[in-house]
Amino acid sequence: MNIQHELPGKKGTFFIEIDGKRLAEMVYNMANPELMIIEHTEVDDALRGKNVGYQLVHAAVDFARANNIRIIPLCPFAKSVFDKKMDEFGDVLKK
Repeated sequence: MNIQHELPGKKGTFFIEIDGKRLAEMVYNMANPELMIIEHTEVDDALRGKNVGYQLVHAAVDFARANNIRIIPLCPFAKSVFDKKMDEFGDVLKK
């Protein structure tokens, strides 16, 4: 699945669109150039069980690493992914 990214201004989204319909998205806010706050993650029932939420978080982590950004996961889902994958994603977590 192709994860797309848009960042018009300070609000950004990682998302999956199929046939012109957005079926999954993770919304974040750039509090400053070095700090991303993940606010919300939503996955359509059509994609449930396909690890899409994790893939969205992973895309955000890759973006953060490439741009020297730290992440605060306020979204309960994203926070649970960080809690489970601390060894994998802990380097970008804002302490």
